[in-house]
Amino acid sequence: MALGLNKCLYVPPNDTEQPDSSSSPSPAGLLSRSSHGSTTPTPSSSGLRLSKSPNNNNKRTCAICLTAMKTGQGHAIFMAECSHSFHFHCIASNVKHGNQICPVCRAKWKEIPFQRSVSDVTHGKPRTSALGWPQDDAWMTVLRRLPPARTDASRHISSLYQANEPSIFDDDEDLDPQHETAEGKESTKDAGDVNSVRTVEVLTYTEVSAVPKSVSYNNFNILIHLKAPLTSGRQNRNQNQAESPQSSQDSRAPVDLVTVLDVSGSMSGTKLALVKRAMGFVIQNLCPSDRLSVIAFSSTARRLFPLRRMTETGKLDALQAVNSLVSSGGTNIAEGLRKGVKVMTDRKWKNPVCSIILLSDGQDTYTVSGTSVACPRADYKSLLPTSIHRNGSTGLQIPVHAFGFGSDHDAASMHSISEISGGTFSFIEAEGVIQDAFAQCIGGLLSVVAQELQVKVECLHPRLEIGSIKAGGYKANIMANAIMGSVDVGDLYAEEERDFLVTVNIPVDGTSDEMSLLKVSCAYRDPMTEGMVTLEEASHVKIQRPEIAGTRVVSIEVDKQRNRLHAAEAMAEARAAAESGDLARAVSVLESCGKALSETASTQAGDRLCIALCAELKEMQDRMASRRVYETSGRAYILSGLSSHSWQRATARGDSTDSANLMQAYQTPSMVDMVTQSQTMVFGTPSSQRKLRQTLSFPAVRPRPR
Repeated sequence: MALGLNKCLYVPPNDTEQPDSSSSPSPAGLLSRSSHGSTTPTPSSSGLRLSKSPNNNNKRTCAICLTAMKTGQGHAIFMAECSHSFHFHCIASNVKHGNQICPVCRAKWKEIPFQRSVSDVTHGKPRTSALGWPQDDAWMTVLRRLPPARTDASRHISSLYQANEPSIFDDDEDLDPQHETAEGKESTKDAGDVNSVRTVEVLTYTEVSAVPKSVSYNNFNILIHLKAPLTSGRQNRNQNQAESPQSSQDSRAPVDLVTVLDVSGSMSGTKLALVKRAMGFVIQNLCPSDRLSVIAFSSTARRLFPLRRMTETGKLDALQAVNSLVSSGGTNIAEGLRKGVKVMTDRKWKNPVCSIILLSDGQDTYTVSGTSVACPRADYKSLLPTSIHRNGSTGLQIPVHAFGFGSDHDAASMHSISEISGGTFSFIEAEGVIQDAFAQCIGGLLSVVAQELQVKVECLHPRLEIGSIKAGGYKANIMANAIMGSVDVGDLYAEEERDFLVTVNIPVDGTSDEMSLLKVSCAYRDPMTEGMVTLEEASHVKIQRPEIAGTRVVSIEVDKQRNRLHAAEAMAEARAAAESGDLARAVSVLESCGKALSETASTQAGDRLCIALCAELKEMQDRMASRRVYETSGRAYILSGLSSHSWQRATARGDSTDSANLMQAYQTPSMVDMVTQSQTMVFGTPSSQRKLRQTLSFPAVRPRPR
């Protein structure tokens, strides 16, 4: 029952629970018209209300597990006095938790099915669902270990699903006092501490190591490379030290997470079951200091419960709430996001890390009136509250990580939502990988080691000027005098890397054999201590100025980052051409870029990032073979790639089943660990049909900087 995996899960009853006690309407009754409604998302004035009109399928399909009801198949069938039928074991489990109304029509029952023990329910062969998932696998065993909810007069589960929501969402649960972070602690570290624990590493690389005195060099590239530290938990594992659950929780910053889930009519059946399973995985991997709230939206939106700490009781309540979800109605993404953002902005208490996860398989039918090829972002800004626009005046940093599910979602709107808020956009083409995609995302969110990170650069030579700072999606500023600049990076996950290219114009200078170019420094907030860490003069960039030019050797590090930027620019240009209807030109742009990349020094040297970029460009060409292919998968695939390269952060793309293909970069070790856990823990044996590509951050080994 707790996961809703198209089957029933036994949860131990509370000793104080009375079978005949009255209860408030079930979560299913509050959130849906029916669990087997139309698969076409249509606007509905009833929103998430329950429809009282009968459905001819009620007698053929169980409204709880969505599988067929036929006599003679070993399943008892219960027919309620309202004439709706269910599998006996499904409705018995539903009633066990106090739901004594019909999940379809909300009629109050006078007679309820007998509640059997787990030994009665699971006697004989293990049951399997319509999706082929075993009833009694290791994951189910983990859930059965959850203790029953304790009776607490101050906490009423029914209030979590009350019909009237408060006008202000300031009812979030208090933070765990044992994990509250200290405030106002500031520390300053100099460049000699770059290898200390929890300190960001700053390295620099010049395009070439020497420029003759008598030669000027315009658009000279300097690479700034950042690498975040690992968490203390991973450091213990690297040192072969045992890590307890408590130390794992204490080694990272706690998270406030809001999931905004599409439960429109098109999500019915397998899709919704997979989302419930993915949410179960997310819930199980949160710690007591983390807090979760779930928003469900279709024609309207509801908050299932406020921000709750994921204690064992909190997890159980969250699992039951997620299981209550059923699909119906249209798709109102804007309303779902508005309510999700409201949970964040109204909260009284704040964990150091916060984020919103948005999942939808359709197109907003309430807010976006039309699209514009010339300016697509402007049309989608209305979907996202201005309070969390990344460049908004309020300065709230709440990224929305958007997941487009299937071939019918609006990839342009989902990409715009993530881009405007500073989040990522992932394309879930194969339904079976939704859990792995969520796992990759939370693998990063549960490992944040630096926040509000800003990199500053300053010219050291009096005649040197900054020409440009190429930072992708990150905000870069160059002062009016062009001698100083900065990049606002924001959050970094553990062991995550960032690369920025700064160009300068090097003048002729015969005064010295060495020239100082830039001073690079950075500052960020440590989310564990809430203190600021400042790396003053983290790196000085210098080049040699000989009398005679020697052999020019281009840095592989600089060359491959130029390739990455070139590929991202080609993707954006190809996408614009495809949107205007010129697929031939789009394919030509991608093909030309791939050919140019293949001839560069870094690709010729076998650099994995460059090889992966060439493969990715080829994949995008294939997904532009026709208008139909582009509409169903090409647009979403290329937008997910642009999101990944813009933020230098991993996204899920396509069906993600080819683990041998290194198309996806930026995956951190924490993400790899979480994806591996998703693939191996849930159902025992990993399935090649639901495997997310595991890739490495590039490069694994870097040469020493100059």
